[in-house]
Amino acid sequence: MGGDKRNRVFALTALLILGLSVTFPCCFSAANQPQTKKKSAQANKFGSSAVFPLHGNVYPLGYYSVSINIGYPAKRFDLDIDTGSDLTWVQCDAPCTGCTKPREYLYKPKNNHLQCGDPLCVAFHSPASDPCKTPDDQCDYEVEYADQGSSLGVMVNDYFPLKFTNGSQLGPRLAFGCGYDQKYPGPNTPPTTGVIGLGNGKASIVSQLSRMGLTRNVVGHCLSGQGGGFLFFGDDLVSSSGVMWTPMSRNSMENHYSSGPAELVFNGKSTGVKGLSLVFDSGSSYTYFNSQAYKAVVNLVRNDLDGKPIKETNEDKSLPICWKGRKPFKSVGDAKNFFKPLALSFINAKNVQLQLSPEDYLIVSKHGNVCFGILNGSEVGLGNLNIIGDIMLLDKMLIYDNENQRIGWAPANCNRLPNVDREYSEGNSQPIAANLGILEQHCPAYALYDQ
Repeated sequence: MGGDKRNRVFALTALLILGLSVTFPCCFSAANQPQTKKKSAQANKFGSSAVFPLHGNVYPLGYYSVSINIGYPAKRFDLDIDTGSDLTWVQCDAPCTGCTKPREYLYKPKNNHLQCGDPLCVAFHSPASDPCKTPDDQCDYEVEYADQGSSLGVMVNDYFPLKFTNGSQLGPRLAFGCGYDQKYPGPNTPPTTGVIGLGNGKASIVSQLSRMGLTRNVVGHCLSGQGGGFLFFGDDLVSSSGVMWTPMSRNSMENHYSSGPAELVFNGKSTGVKGLSLVFDSGSSYTYFNSQAYKAVVNLVRNDLDGKPIKETNEDKSLPICWKGRKPFKSVGDAKNFFKPLALSFINAKNVQLQLSPEDYLIVSKHGNVCFGILNGSEVGLGNLNIIGDIMLLDKMLIYDNENQRIGWAPANCNRLPNVDREYSEGNSQPIAANLGILEQHCPAYALYDQ
């Protein structure tokens, strides 16, 4: 749930316990907000994609976060990015138990809670767990994470000022959680103010934007191995070539981005480990394999290192398995020649592999040792689940295409934020807000503002 995730399990994959809700009041408009310099545009000119810079790294911070503006006037919140859950929530000045920020950094609700009768609140409540007594009750939520963290609060909606790649700026009202009771695992509290849920369920921000007709139902990220990167909603940055695609699993667990089955490959050769179902989770710093796959890859790596000038050490507790060289390593690049590449070969997609160089499964600790960034998920309660964490997603553009039910990746320079105004707004960025019967009903007026 943010903070130092070095010891985190499948850190941000959520179990939605109580109901969620969303309504779609009008966006910023000239009619209900103070006017600024207004850009001439037709009412049907909408944004196409939105791009945000990221902060963080796999080690030592253990998280990637994004700064999102919420409310009017806008207030900035730093949120953990998590493709393993749907719900976006921020710490709430309600008052708050377990909040880690001073009150001036918390979200202050303004009588804008959602009611149990709203469609998504009804959709997310199972009959057995429905806490609502009447449709007019406030819609409460509770979300629990596999690392034993949790957030409890009430669903609200507010303006999310967004700049789109075609130059327009809109402020749709989106639903999110106002968390007034947070619990965090471990001794460290997170530096972030909440979580942005990027999963494919109805409550996620990108799903809401898509239903409003503002973006395609596509979300992606590019995590730099040097730290930082970018996040995007919509498909403007998605290339028509050079992307490896694999279908999302039809029996995808809840609202997670899962794919497979996949076969584990070591140094170009089959390990005999097949049938792996994989969940792509940006909320998990490291990768977790089930017991069979973990033991197989650990044995292969150890056997391959036999006789090389690098020895396993028990002195470094950064991760369960670390190796010490003749002198301290300064970067993974210093140690990568001792290790072989891995790959995940997807059975349901022809010639599709997720290639994994040593940089994709190793870190160098503060002690100068090289440590194994694949952990045994069976030891931490994940059973047969396999989690592809941030360490294996570095320096790649990851694309979660919910419209075409596929997951894609391609090598990318994640250190450079795309110049979307120049590269994507002329010719390549056509408005894609087809009226699906939602816009007229819920968001009839948009204001487009100059920068």
